[in-house]
Amino acid sequence: MTAAGRVHYDVHDNVATISLERAPVNALSVPFLDEILEALRRGATDENVRAVVLRSAVPDRFCAGLDMDILLGKPAAEIRDFVGKLYSELRDVQSAMTKPTIAAVNGAARGGGMTLAISCDVILASEASTFGYPEIDLGLVPAIHFAHLHRILGRHRAFELLFSGRSFDAGEARELGLVSRVLPEGALDAGATALANTFAGKSPTALRAGRAAFLRASDMGYRRGIEEAVDDFADVAATPDAQEGLRAFLEKRGPSWKKPG
Repeated sequence: MTAAGRVHYDVHDNVATISLERAPVNALSVPFLDEILEALRRGATDENVRAVVLRSAVPDRFCAGLDMDILLGKPAAEIRDFVGKLYSELRDVQSAMTKPTIAAVNGAARGGGMTLAISCDVILASEASTFGYPEIDLGLVPAIHFAHLHRILGRHRAFELLFSGRSFDAGEARELGLVSRVLPEGALDAGATALANTFAGKSPTALRAGRAAFLRASDMGYRRGIEEAVDDFADVAATPDAQEGLRAFLEKRGPSWKKPG
């Protein structure tokens, strides 16, 4: 396995399975994210593929978010380049995809892992999976989720999750409408493959046209919101509070926030 991690791409019965493997938590480095984007592009252009499943090959971890090296001690411009890749480029790749994509969340999804999951058309989760937006605890903001979460949950529930930083289980995620289905342990991969096979059995022409129309109808300014989110995240990540929060996390201590003003 390279330092970037490994992204496995396999095709069976018109379904491409993209498996993420960067132990211990699938943290997103620049090379690892590039590999993920390239695998998604490959699925989009592969004539043998009619549906795509994005999963983790790391037990009990879907993706813990960004590699701290991307943020610690970096200027806003450098952070903006990476976040633009994670927010805007990922959205563009998924928007250009002519086939349904399914996120199979097998464990902890946090921060950038939530971004990977919500970029897909459907999210399935195992019973042991957990979710959360911990950015606020590090002095950061989960900026991309400002653009869409209130539309799913309503303003007040979205605010509570985004600004408390608390984690929540798969059952709550399903009740909130963040995941489509929760599957028993050991049944997630089979369930995701079965749903992908259902999609793959439909008319490719209808799926292509229907998915494009669905994305247009549900966009509601989301793409513009992503562009603003890139700037919001990068600007906050370069502040002294964010840098303190990141160091405190790595040093396993409580942060000492700067007083406002």
